[in-house]
Amino acid sequence: MCLAVPGKILSISGADMSRTGRISFGGIVKEANLSCVPEANVGNYVLVHVGFAISVVDEAEALQTLDYLRQISEQAKESD
Repeated sequence: MCLAVPGKILSISGADMSRTGRISFGGIVKEANLSCVPEANVGNYVLVHVGFAISVVDEAEALQTLDYLRQISEQAKESD
């Protein structure tokens, strides 16, 4: 099973195949390749899988998904 996580683009550098972005995943910032989403801009939310942004997503959908992931994490901590 694969999982893509939504994040917000904070900045973009490079061009074409070396285009990368700093992406915030609920406060954790990582770099991801943006070559698969040339339409993505700073402020957009993207789905990131294994270091590659694979699609641009709606902000409300991204925030809802991040909230679901937070809830899952909290439930897992409670059951430990």
